Amino acid sequence: MGQHVSRTDFEWTYTEEPHASRRKLILEKYPQIKKLFGCDPQFKWVASAMVLTQLAMLFVIDTDLPTYLEAKLFCTTLGKFFWVCLQPLFYIFRPLVVNPKPPQKLELVNGVIQLAFNTIVVQYFGWKVMVYLIVGSLLAMGLHPVAGHFISEHYMFAKGFETYSYYGPLNWITFNVGYHNEHHDFPAVPGRLLPEVKRIAPEFYDNIPQHTSWTRVLYDFITDPSVGPYARIKRKARGLDS
Repeated sequence: MGQHVSRTDFEWTYTEEPHASRRKLILEKYPQIKKLFGCDPQFKWVASAMVLTQLAMLFVIDTDLPTYLEAKLFCTTLGKFFWVCLQPLFYIFRPLVVNPKPPQKLELVNGVIQLAFNTIVVQYFGWKVMVYLIVGSLLAMGLHPVAGHFISEHYMFAKGFETYSYYGPLNWITFNVGYHNEHHDFPAVPGRLLPEVKRIAPEFYDNIPQHTSWTRVLYDFITDPSVGPYARIKRKARGLDS
């Protein structure tokens, strides 16, 4: 079964989360960062092109994929390996268990649109095409280099640091999602402009732990016994004694 993780609980801290305080310091020194706040008007075209490209693949890719065999082979290793592979399901269902909330109106509308779209896909293209879309989504969010960002962002690879940025080439195709410290410090800045935050205020980001490879993140998470699901920093909810 491989090495057992060395942690038996989360990393509890009683300090303030770092992003609000860092945001205040950066804005005091570089107030021009406020000019980066807002929406990215180009993003709607990029997102539309991505969806259309995925739909185009339904016509040009053989959907009778050997993915099931590959998935079975992948499921013969360590527990953390299982966890990485099944991460999409955890991401989907964990909020429903940990913090259930009644669905909002837009969420219901979104669900109806998705069901209608999926029904059309199955009706006109068949179940194999739907399996391709589902398995593709699971792979993209599981054991895939780009999916390393889910783990790289908040799992504690260096003691005391709860958020990490990734500075590597995959930012070019992931809307700069790797600039995660910058995103948490300034959530109003759209992804396209997050590198500008680091360029303007490099002294706040260059000397804190960071990642340069999402593939290495996945490898270290699976093989390093000091890193695992418990390698997260938690805080007591304010106003609660227990």
